[in-house]
Amino acid sequence: MNDSYQDLARFLKALSDPKRLAIVDMLSCGERCACDLLDYFSVTQPTLSHDMKVLLACGICTSREVREKYLLCPVW
Repeated sequence: MNDSYQDLARFLKALSDPKRLAIVDMLSCGERCACDLLDYFSVTQPTLSHDMKVLLACGICTSREVREKYLLCPVW
């Protein structure tokens, strides 16, 4: 199968989760630290880490090591 189809499927799967979609919406307003996301969604750190790993892997967002900040990739 064409790699672009695989990439698109991974991208759409990442956005199919309502919480991840809400995270993308929050990041569209600006950079957020992990603590803000944890407080807003009332989830555990491992749960947030998993969701962010999915979003990072498909290129929707990126992170900065400083205080675990996340932001959308420039394409967004």
